[in-house]
Amino acid sequence: MQNNNRRTFLKSAGIVSLGFLGLTHYVQSQSFLRPAPNNAGYGPLLPDPDGILNLPKGFSYKVIFRQGDPMSDGFFGPDKPDGMSTFEGKRGRTILIRNHETNPGDEKGPYGKNLELLSKLRPAQLYDYGRGKMPGTGGTSTLIYNEKSGEVEKSYLSLAGTIRNCAGGMTPWNSWITCEENTERAGEELEKDHGYNFEVPASEKIQLTKPVPLKDMGRFNHEAVCVDPRTSIVYQTEDRGDGLIYRYLPYVEGQLAKGGKLQVLALKEQKSFDTRNWKDLETPKMPMNETFEVAWLDIDQVEAPEDDLRHRGFAQGAARFARGEGMWFGDDEVYFACTNGGEIGSGQVFRYVPSPYEGTAREKEAPGKLELFLEPNDQDILKNCDNLTVAPWGDLVLCEDHNHPFVVGVTQNGECYKLAENVGYESEFAGGVFSPSGDTYFVNIQHAGLTVAITGPWKKA
Repeated sequence: MQNNNRRTFLKSAGIVSLGFLGLTHYVQSQSFLRPAPNNAGYGPLLPDPDGILNLPKGFSYKVIFRQGDPMSDGFFGPDKPDGMSTFEGKRGRTILIRNHETNPGDEKGPYGKNLELLSKLRPAQLYDYGRGKMPGTGGTSTLIYNEKSGEVEKSYLSLAGTIRNCAGGMTPWNSWITCEENTERAGEELEKDHGYNFEVPASEKIQLTKPVPLKDMGRFNHEAVCVDPRTSIVYQTEDRGDGLIYRYLPYVEGQLAKGGKLQVLALKEQKSFDTRNWKDLETPKMPMNETFEVAWLDIDQVEAPEDDLRHRGFAQGAARFARGEGMWFGDDEVYFACTNGGEIGSGQVFRYVPSPYEGTAREKEAPGKLELFLEPNDQDILKNCDNLTVAPWGDLVLCEDHNHPFVVGVTQNGECYKLAENVGYESEFAGGVFSPSGDTYFVNIQHAGLTVAITGPWKKA
């Protein structure tokens, strides 16, 4: 991939290389095991008079979209917004693509409570038409947002007919990979097997994407992906209590639909290693602040009709993880969250540094390395980390998957601080991501069906 494309990708991902390098030093001390002092982050959270979000002094939020809002294409805004990404639009606009973690039969889908709008679409425009009675209500919606006015200027359904689109990841070629967290099979109600990824272009034009499942990327309970802009290699998490980490090597860079090879992550010297660190597991624990060389193992039968990729991979020697969730590609390194890993099950964050020969025959000369980057085991500091991103100034920013969640930042000195607190709804935060300019942090309050834009005196690079 050309260098200018890579720089654009890193910029739009909200990453600044010098700031991100500080992340490599987070775990050199034990400071992350305590809350940050008052001068770290942005200060204490102040009570919201409207009782929705508590934020630091100088910050404000605006609900920019609600479930059920009419969209520009005539459909309703779907419920349960989850993973998101942002892209640069024209004239300073932000293109915001949102996943929707909804199931067939959900009354708050894009087609109306009684599917009265389903007739606006041809069956072929949905991945799974559900025989006209139980269509997939997941998929993606796209918002065109004006940061200067704080208004959504256009909105539309951009992928239809999938199920439980949870997270995903942006690509360097200006698209979003959306992931189904569902492995239901075709039957009396469903017309298609599920458990696939789909690619959605970032566009200001109102259009439905042709729903093409990326089958070579594997059929499993997908969560998130991230793409290495140097190689087009895609890394993937699996939201299972005994899930794996996957790597997809596309045959053609930037063209995932043309096929590729699927592999699973293993520790080179410790086959079938369990990284979950649960208290009751009678297995060796994954130590903090140590790096382990990685081997990537080929796996076959990737469409897995029995949803058994994780079982076959572990038996083959792959490492096991506790509910892989959010994933983000930084400055030549990958961060991913495991929501209920750790001794008390409150979450872990791992860091993977790819080989300089990643995905090639020379990879064995200098294998990639995996590190358990964060495991506080203190719910006052962090609980059930889910989606994550990297802020433009270099801090890691985590969404909590909990009924009383926070958005949590981690400084380059290894101190944790609170960025936002949901006091209005019993719902997780989801999809936190910065605009390409770095001026706005978008986040979903999922079960309330809200997408929120937070602005304030954000730090710069």
